[in-house]
Amino acid sequence: MTSSVLAASGGIKQVICINWGTKYGAPFINRLYAMVARNITPPFTFTCFTDNRAGLNPGILCEDLPPLDVEHMPTNTRGIWPKARLWGPTLGKLKGPVLFLDLDLVIVSSLDVFFEIGNADDVVMARNQTTPFERLGQTSLFRFPVGKLVPLQEKFRSDPQGVADEYRYEQRFVSRNAPGGITFFPRKWVLHFRQDCRWPFPLNYLLAPNLPRDARVVIFPRGLHPQHAIDGRYGTKGPRKAPIEHILGVFDAQQRKNKSALQYLRHYIRPTPWVAEHWRE
Repeated sequence: MTSSVLAASGGIKQVICINWGTKYGAPFINRLYAMVARNITPPFTFTCFTDNRAGLNPGILCEDLPPLDVEHMPTNTRGIWPKARLWGPTLGKLKGPVLFLDLDLVIVSSLDVFFEIGNADDVVMARNQTTPFERLGQTSLFRFPVGKLVPLQEKFRSDPQGVADEYRYEQRFVSRNAPGGITFFPRKWVLHFRQDCRWPFPLNYLLAPNLPRDARVVIFPRGLHPQHAIDGRYGTKGPRKAPIEHILGVFDAQQRKNKSALQYLRHYIRPTPWVAEHWRE
């Protein structure tokens, strides 16, 4: 039986991503496409809106970045506001609901269920785990019908810096202003690597991060990428350290870099084999 979501897109599961500049590029896009292809029941399409098509898998449908008509994007904000390009009236040849995925997430199980829940006109978001007392969605993974978010794009275009200053993150802007409101995918489907997979201190020195059984997608916000998890590096700089080497660093103020002792000790992970298993072409 075809869900109303799939009926609105002609029975095709439509997955999209966006890429601009040089931070990610073909390696991330190709890995994401491969993960989708391994974890979805056809028919499906995978469309990347990008300013550089070089090196992309031929199975990826490429479209130019949608227009935004903003002269100056917001500054001094942690929001990923170029995603606003996806909120326009059209997205290439796509019609109906699309599932957006960030380039640096890891797919660990079937995506089919993300096209079965809710109605075709719903804006459905992963729940933001870092603010449990705020009804906040996560735009690392969310589903929306093409054209539904036009009012958000118009509001953003009218005052980009003002919107960014008020909401800080694009996900808060979408959560608060999506026409008709938002709903959520089940909490256990989309997990936050640091919040849901990493062990608390001191177990983080003894055990590799865990993959909960019901997980379907694991997101990696705020600078900790899948490769860091594979390597056992908490941050982007410096080589991996042995547990005792990192623990002894608590006595070195320069190595702690203004972190409290407990914060520093928490910022350690062991290499994570299951990320390598899934995050590949």
